[in-house]
Order: sequence, then C-alpha cells, then structure tokens
Amino acid sequence: MAGETQDSNWPLPKFYFKIDLGSFKDVSFQEVSGLEAEAQPIEYRGVNSPVFSTIKMPGIAKIGNVTMKKGIFKSDNAFWEWYGEIKMNTIARQNVVIKLCDEGGNTTMVWTLANAWPTKISSTDINADAGEVAVETIEFSHEGLTISNQ
Repeated sequence: MAGETQDSNWPLPKFYFKIDLGSFKDVSFQEVSGLEAEAQPIEYRGVNSPVFSTIKMPGIAKIGNVTMKKGIFKSDNAFWEWYGEIKMNTIARQNVVIKLCDEGGNTTMVWTLANAWPTKISSTDINADAGEVAVETIEFSHEGLTISNQ
C-alpha cells in the first residue's frame, strides 16, 4: 500500500532476542518457549434465564511454565547455584525480561515474567558421536506474564 514503510509489511523475525534475569543482563539463550496465558472459562446459567444454555465468562487465569535452552559454557554454574537455593517456601525470585529485537538491536516487544524461579534444570545429553553444542534446559515458574512494546 502507498505510504507504508518496509517495516510494516514484514513480520518480525524471532531469532534476535535478549534476556535479562534480575541482575544478569543479556544472558545468551538459544530458545524460549511457553510464553502463554489462558483464562479458564466458567459456565453459568441463571435460574430465571429464558435461554436454555449457559454463558461463558472468564475465570481464574492460568499461566504455564516457560522453558529456555542455552549453551553450556566453561565454569557457568549460575543457574545450578540459583536452583540450589530452593528450600521449603524459600527461593530467590527474579523478574525475567525477554526482549524481541529488530535488525538494529532495538527492542520491539517485551515479555516480563514476574517473580520467576527455576523449577527444573536438565543438563545436556552426552554422546560421543554427536557433533552438537552442549545445551541445558531451564524451566521457570512465574507469577504473571505481561507483554509490552518496550
């Protein structure tokens, strides 16, 4: 269409992103999945309703865990140390900020996980025949997902 810029004609690529975990800035991750929220529906029908069906209204919000994958670097145990701090009802929670960037490195969209903490860490599989990078998987539980444009 006339007058539109190139930027508005193409969706953003998903491969350029930055992640901040509390005081850790620009942590290098390979993949992020599970950025989703869901409102559980409640069905209701009033006894005096002339319609013989229920209506649906939003109920309790449900948020899933977010999974991230990253390469393993020499002497990089920060996530294992954070996971090791978990004790009965005690964990150091941090906000996790995921920033999708344009080709210039400018933030275009931001997902924030409130009060996140690692619920599961899976180390890499080890295979003498594999020609791949060692990757660990970290699953975060959180108390809310917000999305903004910066």
